This record gives sequence, structure tokens and C-alpha cells, in this order.
Amino acid sequence: MAQTAWYSEWFNSPFYHKLYFDRDEKEAAAFIKKLLEHLSPLPNSRMLDVACGKGRHSKILASLGHQVTGIDISPNSIAFAKQFQNDRLEFYVHDMRLPFYINYFNYAFNFFTSFGFFKTRREHDDSIRTIVKSLKPGAVFVIDYLNVHYSEDHLVHNEVKKIDGTTYTIHRWDDEAHFYKKIIAEDVALSKPLEYTEQVAKFSLGDFNDMLSYQGMQVKEVFGDYELNAYDVRKTPRLILIAEKSR
Repeated sequence: MAQTAWYSEWFNSPFYHKLYFDRDEKEAAAFIKKLLEHLSPLPNSRMLDVACGKGRHSKILASLGHQVTGIDISPNSIAFAKQFQNDRLEFYVHDMRLPFYINYFNYAFNFFTSFGFFKTRREHDDSIRTIVKSLKPGAVFVIDYLNVHYSEDHLVHNEVKKIDGTTYTIHRWDDEAHFYKKIIAEDVALSKPLEYTEQVAKFSLGDFNDMLSYQGMQVKEVFGDYELNAYDVRKTPRLILIAEKSR
């Protein structure tokens, strides 16, 4: 039998969300507000939040007056997010590699390095194709990814974090194609420690340009942090791309 992909179980774990998402709500809200001020979408724009997790970004987008659909591969995350559904906000369990809506959305977003997890380039190309096909002509796609070169230069190899009674022991390393992060979570609620190894592809600006252009998208702007400062290959922590679908 095929081995279950690491993200299928890890993204469903409450310890994953405690480590990454149960904090920094103000930072997330400030970034999205700044981003939408820059994009200037029309009221009631249709927006797709790809790999939405428990919906924290989706909720903010909807609160700013837009029709938002969030999709995520994690059933537990979507079950949690559905409590926030309203006439502006809906959530679905969905694998981004598979077709979704066609020619429907004005904007699509992929926040917080929620990409680069699959084994093959083809799977990532399939994901980009799904997102692009869901967009109307002239629509906008925003990808928020790590800056590979900055991350290589600032890799913290060993770290211990204690969050709400849970101890996370983290080991990081990389090779030519991927970053790896081994996470061991210890908690009194666990009979034995949880252990997962994340793997994220080293996609550069050039890689995204190629993937997007092949699907009919043109990169219009590139930023390097959540303040939307200019991207610098060595000095800025993020790679935030704004691309437009061919008209």
C-alpha cells in the first residue's frame, strides 16, 4: 500500500495548529488588510483561499466585504472552519491538485508557504493549473512563499519551543531541492511523542515564473515581507508574488 503523505496526518493534528497558527492573528490581519489596500478589489469580489487551514485568513477576507471560499486537504481543519460559515464565507475539504470551480473567482490566495509539499513537480503544476482555471480572465493570484535564499542563510538547525504545555523539539536541514523540518511534540495528553518530518520544495522566483507562465499567468509584482517591501533575494524573508491571468 502507498505510504500516507506526511501532511495528511500532520495537518490534521491539533499540535500542528498550536505550533503554527494559534498566535500572530494581529500580524495576519495586518498583512491581509495591507495587501487588499494594495490590490483594491471591488466590493463583493469572489475570493479563493487555497490551503485555508482553519480559516483564519478566509475570515479576514470575508470581514472586509468579499465572497470567500476556503479549501483545504485537512478534514479536521475544515470541520473547525465551518463554524464560521455565513453568507460571505464557505469552506470545503479539497485537494488543490484536483479541479475545483472553473472561471469563477476574481482573486486566489495561497498564504503562509502552503505550497511545495508534494513529491513531484507535476503535482505542483497540477495545483497551479487548478487555481488558474478557477480564476476569471484578468483575475489575480497571490502566492506567499518563503524566500529560499534567505531561508538557506538563516536556517536554525535546532530549536525547542514550549507552547501551552506542549514541548516541540525541532531539527532543520536542507539539500539542493528541499528544506526539511523534523518536529517532535511531547505533551501529557500523548501516550508517546508525535514525530513528523515536513518537506518543502525550494521553489525560487524563477520556478514560480515558469509554473505560472505555463498556465497563462504573468507575474506583475514581487514583495519580500508582510509590509510589502521590495523583494531582495538575500535580505527579505518572504517571496510574495502577484500574478494576473491572461485576458
